[in-house]
Amino acid sequence: MSLAATPAIPQEPPFFGWHVAWAAFTVAVFGWGMSFYGPPIFLPAIQAARGWSVALISAAVTSHFLLGAVVVANLAALHARFGIVAVTRAAAVASALGILGWALAAEPWQLFAATLVSGFGWAATGGAAINAMVSPWFARRRPAALSLAYNGASVGGILFSPLWVALIAACGFVGAAALVGGAMVVALWWLSGRYFGPTPASLGQRPDGGAAGPVAPPGPALLPGRALWSDRRFVTLAVAASLILFAQIGLIAHLFSLLLPAMGAQGAGFAAGLATACAIAGRSVFGWLLPPEADRRRVAAANSAVQILGSLALLAAAGTSVPLLVLGVVLFGLGLGNAASLPPLIAQQDFAPADTARAVALVTACNQAVYAFAPAAFGVLRLVGESWLFLAAAVIQAAAAGVVLMGRGIR
Repeated sequence: MSLAATPAIPQEPPFFGWHVAWAAFTVAVFGWGMSFYGPPIFLPAIQAARGWSVALISAAVTSHFLLGAVVVANLAALHARFGIVAVTRAAAVASALGILGWALAAEPWQLFAATLVSGFGWAATGGAAINAMVSPWFARRRPAALSLAYNGASVGGILFSPLWVALIAACGFVGAAALVGGAMVVALWWLSGRYFGPTPASLGQRPDGGAAGPVAPPGPALLPGRALWSDRRFVTLAVAASLILFAQIGLIAHLFSLLLPAMGAQGAGFAAGLATACAIAGRSVFGWLLPPEADRRRVAAANSAVQILGSLALLAAAGTSVPLLVLGVVLFGLGLGNAASLPPLIAQQDFAPADTARAVALVTACNQAVYAFAPAAFGVLRLVGESWLFLAAAVIQAAAAGVVLMGRGIR
């Protein structure tokens, strides 16, 4: 007597979205490591090799970010026309060629021409690009997924800042640019085809892997064309995010040298690493514990409040109290990472899904155009007095908190 074979129960394939989030994490490692944390290290290398003024090379760094802002503003259209895979691969090649152009530039005009290429690479591997990669796969769990992906930015700083210094010392700027650029092209070329080509529909999956539960409600209507620019939710988000990043990048650009007198080179280096570690911790906590229904504008205001406390602790240290300096670095660092991850989450909550990617891209473009001038502006303040940097950071963050709250409750 034989028993009938029990039919096999089909196994549902694992949810692909977390693989996409990890792939986006890797893109962020290379994108920020190459194009955000790299330029401050390239500046002295170019100056030593060419003898050009710091002002001229700094202007090229600003050009790099401003040109990237132009591309970011159109990134959603580029993704729609060519696809994320093609755009990300092109960005990897552009980053590699652009930074190699920085290293090979024999005349100032060649350096500025190279920023045209490197700016595109930064735009298509930066914050708006990461959001575009991850968002189709997540709705309810988007805060956690974006937290994971954007942590690649902080890891990029931890890995690439010392790596650039070591490679430039060992191989020269040209050799270092060729090695890092080649690795970026190989890694992102494969990752893009493997993980950014599939969509949830093509794999028969749903966002969040089919997890049930309410999703934060989108805005009631589409905002086509220029309508987005006149929407108060968008304007307040763009202004607030730009102010937050202006304060952060302006202060961070000078923080290491401000800590040197009291903490020494090793202590200041430890503090810089501590700020990055706190950025990862702060972003992870917000991402994984933030309820889907939470008012994300209030969360952004609270994040600014933490950084205000950090700025005031640094101010109270008066350049001499090491415990207050460390406390200020910790508090300021806890809010660093959320400056990139919170605006896309606010956009998800405030706008219709069809508008979200464009809103995130335009907010990122505004941020980039503004923060490009932050190091220079804070440098001018430093000439007046070092305490003004901490006071300015606190005031700007307070203004950002007020602006972001002005966009609450609008539907």
